[in-house]
Amino acid sequence: MKLIPYAVTDVGRKREHNEDSFLVRPETGLFAVADGMGGHQAGERASKMALDTLADEMKVPAKNASRDQLLEGLCRATQAAGAAIFDAAQSDSALQGMGTTMTSLWFHQDRVFLAHVGDSRAYLCRNGQALQLSDDHSWVSEQVRAGTMTADEARESKFRHIITRSVGFEREVLVDAAVLPVRLGDCFVICSDGLSNYVETDELSRVLTAQLYSQVPRTLVEIANERGGDDNITVIVVQVANRAA
Repeated sequence: MKLIPYAVTDVGRKREHNEDSFLVRPETGLFAVADGMGGHQAGERASKMALDTLADEMKVPAKNASRDQLLEGLCRATQAAGAAIFDAAQSDSALQGMGTTMTSLWFHQDRVFLAHVGDSRAYLCRNGQALQLSDDHSWVSEQVRAGTMTADEARESKFRHIITRSVGFEREVLVDAAVLPVRLGDCFVICSDGLSNYVETDELSRVLTAQLYSQVPRTLVEIANERGGDDNITVIVVQVANRAA
């Protein structure tokens, strides 16, 4: 299979600085989005450090590595990113409290491996239907899952930006992980909450099926900005094509 990525990041309409970062490595099959927090200097540094560490830690796997070993490797790389950010913050008072979300997809052979912390998101679009692959680690999402808040209430809540799990705020973090089979024609999307706060899954399906994938990231950014753009917006689209494409 051939991976064809398209990526855009945008500061949005309300922020002065972009604390999002993205990683696009089609040659190794690694893609990720990180949304930093802790203030301009700290947020930018945290998101970039997370992705740099992730890329450095992801080694070429052994030929006989099992599915579980491969997934464990991606989780270890995520944990290493958290440790690097935490240690940097401990050594510089200006960076204390910094952290980042990180959602990564690693394509290997006929599978994709997901590692996720925070409220950035990963989606799969197959046969014209988008499916959210990650669960938000946010206070409002936990309330929705517990049945104490509706999805509509969560979207309007003033607490919707509070996340309950991040990379680097503590030295160790629990990483959500999953493995999925990949089919030719699949399309994967990774984005920061600057997009997902404005675009529902059904609308994402419609955009992906109505436009060329190369146009989708910019279109989604424009939609988010038109609806308020109160946060940085980052989108990666990864098309799974035949090697001859």
